[in-house]
Amino acid sequence: MIIVVGIGADGMPGISQTAKSELQRAAVVYGSKRQLDLLDGTVTPERREWPSPMLPALQTLDPDGADIHVVASGDPLLHGIGGSLIRIFGAKKVRVLPHVSAVTLACARMGWNVHDTEVISLVTAQPATAVRRGGRAIVLSSDRTTPKALAVLLNAYGRGDSQLSVLEQLGGPSERRRDGTARDWADSTPTNVDDLNVIAVRYLPDELLRPLPDDAFVNDGQITKHGIRAVTLAALAPRPGQRLWDVGAGSGSIAVEWCRSWPGCSAVAFERNEHRRRNIGFNAAASGVSIDVRSEAPEQFEGAAKPDVIFVGGGITQPGLLDACLDNLPAGGHLVANAVTVESEAVLAQAQSRYEGALKRFQHYHGEPLGGFTGWRPQLPVTQWTVTKR
Repeated sequence: MIIVVGIGADGMPGISQTAKSELQRAAVVYGSKRQLDLLDGTVTPERREWPSPMLPALQTLDPDGADIHVVASGDPLLHGIGGSLIRIFGAKKVRVLPHVSAVTLACARMGWNVHDTEVISLVTAQPATAVRRGGRAIVLSSDRTTPKALAVLLNAYGRGDSQLSVLEQLGGPSERRRDGTARDWADSTPTNVDDLNVIAVRYLPDELLRPLPDDAFVNDGQITKHGIRAVTLAALAPRPGQRLWDVGAGSGSIAVEWCRSWPGCSAVAFERNEHRRRNIGFNAAASGVSIDVRSEAPEQFEGAAKPDVIFVGGGITQPGLLDACLDNLPAGGHLVANAVTVESEAVLAQAQSRYEGALKRFQHYHGEPLGGFTGWRPQLPVTQWTVTKR
C-alpha cells in the first residue's frame, strides 16, 4: 500500500494524529525537500527526496510490498501526487490522508465559495492557461515568478483592472497576503514573493457569462458577427469535452466561443491566410483557450485530432471540401455550415439535397440614425445548413 500524507505550511502541528502515526511508523518517507523539511524530530525514518523528473521514480514504487509513505502538499488529490499515484497503481493500492488544500484556505481568506471558484494549476502549465475574460479563480503558482508572469499577460490582453491577491505560505506562521491589480503587479512586482504562493484572481472586465462582442476579436473583417455567432453556437450545441473543427476560421471567433462554452472543449482551426492565423492565435490567448491553428483545409486534416462537430465558415465553394469534412466526421456528429454568397448558398442547397439536414436563413437588422429619426439597416443574410451524420 502507498500512504500519501498531506501537510500544510504549518507543518506537523497541523496534521491529524492518524497522519502523524503513519509517518512515524514508516520505513522511508518520500517527498520534495520543502515537504520533508516540514517534518519534525518525531519522524525518524529515512527521508528521500524525489528526483526530477519525478514520474519515472513513481513508476518504480512497489505497492505490493512493505507500505510506502509519501508526504505531499495540502490535499494530494488536488492537482497533486495523489492523483498520479492512483492513475499508475489504482485506487485500491493508494490511501490518501489529505490536509486542508491551499485552494480551500485561499477561498476562506477571500470569502469565496469553493464551489463557485475555478481552480487553475500553473505548476507545470504555461501562464497563458490562466487568462480568462471573467469570473474568479484560485491559481496555483509554480514559483515566485508566476504572479508577475500572469499579471503581464492579463495586462497585455486588456485585463489590467483584474484584482490579484497573492497569498503566501498559507496556513503557516509566515502567511502573508498582498492585494493589487494585474496592472500593479505587471508594472511593479515585489522582489520578495515566496515560492509557496497561490493567486486569487477576479477577472475584470467580467465577460464570462455572455457572448463576446465583435470588437473583442482582432480581425480583418472575416468574422462571424455577434448575432449570427449566437445562432451558430446554438446549432453547434457544444457539450463538455467535445472537439470542434472550425474550417475557414477567419478570426477564430466560433472556435474561441466554442472553447469558452464548457469545460474541456477544444478546437482545431483551419485558415489558409497567414495573417488570420496569427489573429486566431492572439484571440485564443486573450480568452485563455488553446486552439490548434492549421493552414489549408482539407490538406491539413491529416494528423489533426478528430472532431466531434465541424463548422464550415469559409471555403464552401472549394470543390470537395464539404465531402472531406463529412468523411472526417464520426457517426452521430453534426456539421454546421454558413454561407453569405449566392455561389456558396448553391453548394449548401446541393448538399442538403444529397445528405438531407436542415436549411435556414437569418438576417439581422440594426437601428441607425436616419436624419432626425431611426431606420433599420440590414446586414447580409446568412444561409445555414445543419446535418447529423448517420
